Amino acid sequence: MKKVDLDQTFGKQEVDPSERKKLIRRVFSKVAPRYDLMNDAMSFGIHRLWKSKLAKLANPQAKQVIIDLAGGTGDIAIKMSGENRSVFIADPSIEMMQAGQQRHALPCIATTGEQLSFADNSADTITIAFGVRNMTQMTQALAEMYRVLKPGGRILCLEFSKPQKWLKPFYDWHSYHIIPRLGAWVARQPEAYTYLIESIRRFPDQKEMQGIMQDTGFVDVTYQNVSFGIACIHIGTKPAE
Repeated sequence: MKKVDLDQTFGKQEVDPSERKKLIRRVFSKVAPRYDLMNDAMSFGIHRLWKSKLAKLANPQAKQVIIDLAGGTGDIAIKMSGENRSVFIADPSIEMMQAGQQRHALPCIATTGEQLSFADNSADTITIAFGVRNMTQMTQALAEMYRVLKPGGRILCLEFSKPQKWLKPFYDWHSYHIIPRLGAWVARQPEAYTYLIESIRRFPDQKEMQGIMQDTGFVDVTYQNVSFGIACIHIGTKPAE
């Protein structure tokens, strides 16, 4: 299996990690007020189906502690909330979390994926949608998620991936020509969405991501493609003691 040095791919070879962190914070600060609207336009609303599937696979139960990391406006956390369970939105962007607080009263915690503000072995489930690729040091972030999960706890990661060959030319054209224009029109931030598209293109494919999660220590690592591989839900379990 091909190995990918993510800390180099997303770090020092192209942008210094501290500068990349500033760039990412600036991007999400700018797009926060229109982020959900932009996602609807960019994916024709399909992202909502992907997120619903993620929440269903998370299978939230009573008395569980669930963290939606990079949870932003809380659209996934809302789907997992319910009586007799604790659901937290964790995100480094205060602007993103503030944009969603008109729709929910879930607790929001400002924290980075690389240094999670949660105790060891404290969460039953961690979900993250379209956020892993924005971590400055993704391998460190995965290790932090592993630390915070209880033995037997699961991570569910929804992320863009590698579409099937027949779809790739159409998907590439849409990414290069349509999405930045939508960013200019709806979110009024074309440069922000140019960055987001480039981050998608540099992200590991399905098999590579599976190997990275296994290297972190997760077991029973599987993935499920959605929309012919445009996105993928990666699932891993922290070994039970």
